[in-house]
Amino acid sequence: MKGWVHSRRDHGKLIFIDLRDRSGILQIVFPPELSASAGELRSEWVISIEGTINKRPEGMINKNIPFGTIELKAEKLEILNKAETPPFAVDTDGYELNEERRMKYRYLDIRRERMKNNLILRHKVVQFIRNFLSEKEFIEIETPILTKSTPEGARDYVVPSRISHGNFYALPQSPQQYKQLLMVAGMEKYFQIARCFRDEDSRGDRQPEFTQLDLEMSFPTQEDILGIIEELYIAMVKKVSPEKHISQIPFPRLTYKEVMEKYHSDKPDLRSARGGSALGGKDELAFAFINDFPAFEWKESEKRWDAVHHPFTKTQNIENLEEKEFIKKLKKNPDKFLAHQYDVVCNGYEIGGGSIREHNPQILEAVFEIMGNKKEDIKEKFGHILEAFKYGVPPHGGIAMGIDRFAMILANEPSIREVIAFPKTGDGRDLMMNAPSAIDNQQLKELGLEIRKNQPKARFAARRAGRPRAEKKKK
Repeated sequence: MKGWVHSRRDHGKLIFIDLRDRSGILQIVFPPELSASAGELRSEWVISIEGTINKRPEGMINKNIPFGTIELKAEKLEILNKAETPPFAVDTDGYELNEERRMKYRYLDIRRERMKNNLILRHKVVQFIRNFLSEKEFIEIETPILTKSTPEGARDYVVPSRISHGNFYALPQSPQQYKQLLMVAGMEKYFQIARCFRDEDSRGDRQPEFTQLDLEMSFPTQEDILGIIEELYIAMVKKVSPEKHISQIPFPRLTYKEVMEKYHSDKPDLRSARGGSALGGKDELAFAFINDFPAFEWKESEKRWDAVHHPFTKTQNIENLEEKEFIKKLKKNPDKFLAHQYDVVCNGYEIGGGSIREHNPQILEAVFEIMGNKKEDIKEKFGHILEAFKYGVPPHGGIAMGIDRFAMILANEPSIREVIAFPKTGDGRDLMMNAPSAIDNQQLKELGLEIRKNQPKARFAARRAGRPRAEKKKK
C-alpha cells in the first residue's frame, strides 16, 4: 500500500497509522519490531507499506468508513518522501479556514475528503453528459480557444500575436458562433464540454474562466431542446446523486412575465412552493424553464438597445409578418418584441440558457443595426457569419448549461469555488501561481508591446492644478 500518513496513534508497543489515498483510509498496525521506524512518521509523509490484510478485532470495527472492517499488519516500511508541517489541517471540512489561504495551498486543500468528493462528483457529471449525448447521436467537437474579439456582452480576454504585431486573438466568451457555423456545416447535433472566458469586474461567485455544456441542434423546435435537457438532467440526477429528489416532473414551463410578477426574479427558488427554500431541504431540486424573455433592453449608460440574450437569438414574429415589414417594425419598436429565449433555473440559480437562433441574414443584420452597429462595423465584426449564412443555413438552436454551478448545487456547497480544482478569487487572481504577473522585457519586445505605467499621484495633481509638468530625465 502507498499513500499519505493521515494520523498516528501510539499504543504502548503497537503503533497505528491511518494511511490515506484517494480511495479512503486504511488502518496500519506496526508490530514492536517496526515501532522504531514507525515512530518517526509524521502527518502527510508519503510512505510504502508491505504487509498482510486482516479483519479488525470486533471492538475496533468502524462501519462509517469504506475500509473500517479490515487493517494491514505491517511487515515492511519505506519512507518515499517526508513532508513539512502543512499550513493547515486537511482532516477537517475546511470551512473554518480563510478561503484565500486555502486557495494559496490548493494542492493541500484538495487532500481533504470533502474536496476530493466534490471533484469526483464533478467528474461523474461530465462523464454522464458525454455518454448520454453520445447515445443520442450528438457529436462532441472542439472549437478554437484562440479566436476573434466580437461584442457578445462581457469584455474579452485578449492575446497579443507575436507574428502580427498590433493584432490580437480573443479567448471565447462561449463557442456561440462556432457552434452555429457547425450547423451551417451540416453536423446537425453538436455538444462540447467548453471552457469559456469573460473579463468581468469582481462579482462575488463568478469566475473569469468557467465550464459549460454547450449544445446545438439543426431543425429543432424549442421543445426539442428543452426536452433533451429535461431528459438529461432527470437521468443524471438519478445516476449521479440518487439521494436528490426532483420536486416536479416534467419541469414547469413559466414565462418571464409570470415569474417577474409572482416572484420578482427571473430565477425563482421553487423548492416546497408553500414556503420557499427554508422548507425545501438540501436534497430537493426544483427545476423550471423560463421562456418568452424580452428580445431587447435599453442600455441607458450607452444610450442604445442591446439584446437581452445575445444578438443571434431569434425574435418572435407573432404576427407572421413578411420579412421587410417585420424588420421595419423591429427597428421602430424593439421593446415590443419577445425572443425565442429560454433559461433553466434550479433552486434559485440560473444553471443554463439558450435560444432558437436567427438564421435569416437580413434580419440578423437588422438586429446588429438596432444594437448601434454601423454597417462597416457589422461587416468587420460579423461578416464571417453573415457570409456563411448565404450558403444554406438550417434553422437551428441550442443551449449552454453551467457545469460549475450545477455541481455546486449537487454537492450542497455555498460557492462554485468549492467544485473547481484550481479557482481564482473574485477579482481574478490565482493565489497559488501568483497570476496575473508581469512578463519580462524580452517577451514584451517579441510581442511588440510596451507597458505604460500609471502616472504618479504628485504629477497628476500638478497637472490638475495647472502647474507645468517636470521634465523627464533623459535615459
